[in-house]
Amino acid sequence: MTTSVSANRRNARDVKAFQAPANLFANLQKVLVDLIELHLQGKQAHWNVVGTNFRDLHLQLDSLVDVAREASDTIAERMRALNAVPDGRSDTVVASTTVPAAPPGLVHVTDTVAVITTRIYAVVATLRAVHDDVDDADPTTADLLHAIIDDLEKEAWLLKAEIETP
Repeated sequence: MTTSVSANRRNARDVKAFQAPANLFANLQKVLVDLIELHLQGKQAHWNVVGTNFRDLHLQLDSLVDVAREASDTIAERMRALNAVPDGRSDTVVASTTVPAAPPGLVHVTDTVAVITTRIYAVVATLRAVHDDVDDADPTTADLLHAIIDDLEKEAWLLKAEIETP
């Protein structure tokens, strides 16, 4: 039994894990900070939205926050699975996000929808900008990006429907 355990350990060491290129990690880091920023701005909007249909939008923003938070966790955990170290510290997010800054103070429902959908589309733009490089490096990780894009674009549609007219 000892011989087979030792042999299994040797064989496990000999198996080569997928070696992702450095640009994959850099691209995932870009996605991570934008998702974290979207999560934070979604909560900021959730706390400070005012006006007609406040409650509906207040609750809907929680859905967006959940999507962004779960997506950031998915990306960070994928990075760890590929032996990279995600950096979600607040100073890193502030220094490197492409998401425009959130407005301060109370924001009317209509303006909140415009602000947040703009932020969603900024994150989607980052996802789309890195997609082809990610796909070339690791199609499995690109599949995660597809799902996140789908989720975020759905959230943008649901938010915009709050203020659209036929």
